[in-house]
Amino acid sequence: MRCLWLNTQSPSFNLATEEYLLKQTSDDVFMLWQNRDSVIVGRHQNTLAEIDTDFVGREKITVVRRLTGGGAVFHDLGNLNFTFIQNIQPQEKEINFLRYLQPIVDALQALGVPAAFSGRNDLVIDGKKISGNAMTFHGNRALEHGTLLFSTIQSKLMGALKADPLKFQDKAVKSVRSRVTNISEHLPRPMDVLAFKDYLMQFVMQSFGAVEPDTLTPEEEVAIRELERTRYGTWEWNFGISPQYTLTKKIKTSGGILEAMTDVQNGRIRDVRFFGDFFSTKEPEELANLLIGQPHNRGLLADVLGTVSVSDYFNGVSAAELLSLLI
Repeated sequence: MRCLWLNTQSPSFNLATEEYLLKQTSDDVFMLWQNRDSVIVGRHQNTLAEIDTDFVGREKITVVRRLTGGGAVFHDLGNLNFTFIQNIQPQEKEINFLRYLQPIVDALQALGVPAAFSGRNDLVIDGKKISGNAMTFHGNRALEHGTLLFSTIQSKLMGALKADPLKFQDKAVKSVRSRVTNISEHLPRPMDVLAFKDYLMQFVMQSFGAVEPDTLTPEEEVAIRELERTRYGTWEWNFGISPQYTLTKKIKTSGGILEAMTDVQNGRIRDVRFFGDFFSTKEPEELANLLIGQPHNRGLLADVLGTVSVSDYFNGVSAAELLSLLI
């Protein structure tokens, strides 16, 4: 088995690495990696319905879509991520998380941490979640990856994953929030996350008979950077492929009540309607027509609103207030 520790903390590069190793190599792989503050959304999710966009923007949290299904998760440097990629037989192509998680459970229990597999795809300690997992397949290869909450800042986790589901109408899978805990709180003896990383790497290497950790080749890094550039670093992948959805928001302004219903398909505004008790000197439908066809992206919509006088369409309403209704 090829065992890798990725030195980068870039979520877009690390997720591109997973896809490259799954699809372009043939070795079995175990990989450990960390991301700087980020939200990683599932393959089939509506990104905006999973995050608190104001919190994420204010805290400069990166948002990236992964290749696997399941729910959104928060990563920071107190979280350690692991990936198993293995060649499988046709009859082994099944969603079987425990097959891949058993070495992780064994490693934690050997440290004196009472971790256990629970439910569909979680690891828990005393009923509190420490690891969420997801899987995907490519040909005769399977990828299983998960988080290990070691010393994650839980206030950021809760703040980033706090979108209001009542604002969205769509058929995308929604994350299920669980009570969580950090592994570090359950260790018999203190250990930091990097020491835990070294321990886990050695444990898995011994379990699979690996001699020493491996690194990416220069050629692999070049290919992964290109995949990052064309997929994992793009708005189209991370936000644009969200399923069709309608966002409904209402605010009270000095100009009255203003409500917007924004219909989005393939990441672009297909229709937007405004309602409320506001006054206007220009028809709001004129502004709506400017927004139709635009990417559902805060920065790009701000640029559009910057070309008009919003108060002409909604007296007493600022561009910032209107933007808050659209995102």
